[in-house]
Amino acid sequence: MKQNKSQALSPKQREIMQGAVALHQSGQLDAAEKQYKKLLKVVPSNTAILSNLGTIAIQNGDSDAALKLFTRSLLINPNQSNTLYNCGIALKDLKKLDDALVSFDLAIALVPDYVDAYFNRSVTLYELNHLDDALVSFDEVIALKPDYADAQFNRGVVLHELNRLDEALDAYKHTITLKPDYFAVYFKCGLILQEFNRWDEALAYFDCAIALKPDYLEVYCNRGVALHDLNRLGEALASYTHVIALKPDYADVYTNQGNTLYALKLLDEALASYDYAIALKQESEVNYTNRGNVLQELKRFEEALVSYERAISINPNHADAYLNLGNALQELELLDEALANYDYAIALNAGSASAYFNRGVALRALKRMDEALSDFVCAMTLNPSMDFILGYVLHTKMHLCLWDDLPNLLAQLSDKINNGRKVINPFPLLSLLDDPDIQLKATEIYVNEYFPQSYVLPKISRYAKHTKIKIGYFSADFNNHPVAILTAELYEIHDRSQFEIYAFSYGPDTNDPINLRIKAGVDHFYDVHNFLDKDIALLARNLEIDIAVDLGGFTVNSRIGIFAMQAAPIQANYLGYPGTMAVDYMDYLIADSTLILEDMQQYYSESIVYLPHSFMVNDTKQKFSNRVFTRIEVGLPMNGFVFCCFNNFYKITPDVFTTWMRILLQVEGSVLWLPEGNHSAVSHLKNEAVKQGVTADRIIFAPKLPLMEDHFNRIKLADLFLDTRPYNAHTTSSDALRMGLPVLTCMGESFASRVAASLLNAVNLPELITTNSSDYEALAIELATNPEKLKIIKDKLVDNLPTAPLYNTPLFTQHLESAFLKMYQRYHDGLEPKHIYVEPIGWGKR
Repeated sequence: MKQNKSQALSPKQREIMQGAVALHQSGQLDAAEKQYKKLLKVVPSNTAILSNLGTIAIQNGDSDAALKLFTRSLLINPNQSNTLYNCGIALKDLKKLDDALVSFDLAIALVPDYVDAYFNRSVTLYELNHLDDALVSFDEVIALKPDYADAQFNRGVVLHELNRLDEALDAYKHTITLKPDYFAVYFKCGLILQEFNRWDEALAYFDCAIALKPDYLEVYCNRGVALHDLNRLGEALASYTHVIALKPDYADVYTNQGNTLYALKLLDEALASYDYAIALKQESEVNYTNRGNVLQELKRFEEALVSYERAISINPNHADAYLNLGNALQELELLDEALANYDYAIALNAGSASAYFNRGVALRALKRMDEALSDFVCAMTLNPSMDFILGYVLHTKMHLCLWDDLPNLLAQLSDKINNGRKVINPFPLLSLLDDPDIQLKATEIYVNEYFPQSYVLPKISRYAKHTKIKIGYFSADFNNHPVAILTAELYEIHDRSQFEIYAFSYGPDTNDPINLRIKAGVDHFYDVHNFLDKDIALLARNLEIDIAVDLGGFTVNSRIGIFAMQAAPIQANYLGYPGTMAVDYMDYLIADSTLILEDMQQYYSESIVYLPHSFMVNDTKQKFSNRVFTRIEVGLPMNGFVFCCFNNFYKITPDVFTTWMRILLQVEGSVLWLPEGNHSAVSHLKNEAVKQGVTADRIIFAPKLPLMEDHFNRIKLADLFLDTRPYNAHTTSSDALRMGLPVLTCMGESFASRVAASLLNAVNLPELITTNSSDYEALAIELATNPEKLKIIKDKLVDNLPTAPLYNTPLFTQHLESAFLKMYQRYHDGLEPKHIYVEPIGWGKR
């Protein structure tokens, strides 16, 4: 190609040119531009003038004009390396990246060691998302100039994007050695360290970036995230506040602030923060999802649904929105709709352990145990370290009577608990391991995670003594539930000259007969199921409740957060959960001397209230039907000994079932009568029986009857109730004894494994309490094969029932009130809670 010559300058023009260059170099761009343009009118084809004018145009931000000038210059002489380089810069600014790349390559072809051209070529490759090529190109820059800090930094950026994080971090750190005041690189180091969960180190790098650039708002924002993850939530908020003060319209900081406020359970403030973020950056599915999460916590479920649906409308592929929408629908008990949304979440993100887990929870609520187990196993496979997932898998398998590899799984469970791992909720553990020490440790792990002492509300000031002690009973089960059935009469017959009785109900307002009876039986009934924990605690404080009694513990729909915020100056755990709460804010556990021996008190965080006889309250007004059942109509054989157990299937361990099968094999013609459960569990139990030499027809399942009073009469057809261990029959044991059916138990070490023994002592039948499997098995066989001995026991039970303290509710109530009086007196004497031993009161009734 023929090259045109650049027009030469006269001596006078060269002098003007030198002056223009001097002005240009000193930054006087306007003056320099005037001089260049004056010369260009005289010598319009001078490449130096055209290139210098192009450079000024770039400096003034006019890349279009610069490109035209460089193009004119290159038409005159295409072999100008600097002009080619600057042309590339102009093209790059104009986002004509492919053309820019050609221009840089031409400059490098002319000058093979043109470092800046290599550098900008590398940056252009990065902007074109040709990351591997960009990395090679940056390596070429560094080979030419090892101390090129910008090249080292940008090489780190490319490695960062390629997710080669260790190499990226090394590149960033090398950049710092080359240029210690390079503030952006400290920020990038912090970001990678955040991804490694090395929060302390990330924080140190963020602080370095801020020291170099105090107005670096993006760093402050990420610094807040690091502080949040270090659980330094107050400092995180301060970091966000600093950003907002400098830039009130910074949307991302409101999102992060909302996350921290949410973690602090400052829900109204968190909601306001997400609303600010949305106002500033409306089309954000993340903010709408976060907003929905807060509304769920506020129990504003319908509003949460709207927020999640808005997130989905913005981004139909936002899996988290479907997941949380499913959670809100589950809270509203719209389980089928919840399942549909979990299905969407899984379709969008098949690796979401949370989606599988929550779908499993919904399926379990629908009694679809096989499917629930499959989902829990998927969740654990995807995230083996998922908090508490092993417990869900084990408990669901117990519901299904699937015992494969159980000893190994229990050994793992114990080991993990001893090592402080979050592997199981307290309640399912009761049916798996009879070890009070393990139960205490597991419960401590659980409450420290979810229900630590809350300081949202101030400490309760000491109330003045009330004329009547205000007792607050708190439960989700003031309906047709064993806890309500057992306690209904208690509320009615409390001594109103000394006590005022309050009920706080956070379960469904069913208006069934037992619910209506409790409403009538207390002095004040509060339906608080739509209240936040904080509002319930505040209500109890405003009413000056003296003693708050939690009837739920760790059972379904319990609200432990109420007690973590201190609903009353004295708080007690009773009846619903047979174990320790493992928290300082629960003062007392109401029990008896059979349940908790004095040398076992160390495994209970509470001070123990030792009631005489048994801890269990009953209802003397319990109704019984006149219906008479025959063995034939309930599917039992006309002849033969009938063993029964009406406990939930999850209480049946393989050891217990093996013992039962050995008993059946030793007692000819005997059968085992169990409640009808899910089809899979029934099938598994029958198969297990056959494996152990017992024909499947000797395991008979009783369908649930519509009326509980009919069931009471039906169980009289059995000859002996065989208890489970480590989780005993509780209400079912009481029901059996009341109907004259002896209960054989094997007493363990933990509270839950000693309940049946407590009840047997309270009807004076200690001879039915064993302490090992061999004695349990032998006594069951003896009673089944020795009708005279069994008759003696049955007759003794029937004779004892009219005077048994177990069914003397007025006497029990007096004993419980005596405990309440002692608690109350200690509190007003300024004394800490301590173990209370209630002396038995005379037999008379009020």
